[in-house]
Amino acid sequence: MPILNVKVSAPRTTELSERINEMLLELTSRVLGKRRDLTAVVIDFVDPRDWFVGGKSLAEQKLASFYFDVKVVDETNTKAEKARYMAEAFEAFAALLGPLHHESYVYVHDVRAAAYGFGGKTQEYRHQHPSL
Repeated sequence: MPILNVKVSAPRTTELSERINEMLLELTSRVLGKRRDLTAVVIDFVDPRDWFVGGKSLAEQKLASFYFDVKVVDETNTKAEKARYMAEAFEAFAALLGPLHHESYVYVHDVRAAAYGFGGKTQEYRHQHPSL
């Protein structure tokens, strides 16, 4: 049920999209314990000439970067799990994209179960009605 919104400083290719998707599905299910079949990944590619850090483009710095956020229900993951998730994501993106700018971000949103859901039902409702 998590949704990941991803930005990557690279030219878009189907192969890279598929590799990022698979990596994030595997990581999100293994480290955060989220159901793979309910995880959505949306990927946007940004030309490195249009991604700036410290006033210089990534193209000029000869570095890559990424940003993604993932929404999870509050209190379903520990601080240690989230820290491991961020560290492993950084390593995985470096393996896919090459040298990364240290200003590459992962944002784990802890959202309230009553304010988050899919299919027209909140996660709080699903918790109260586990047969769904």
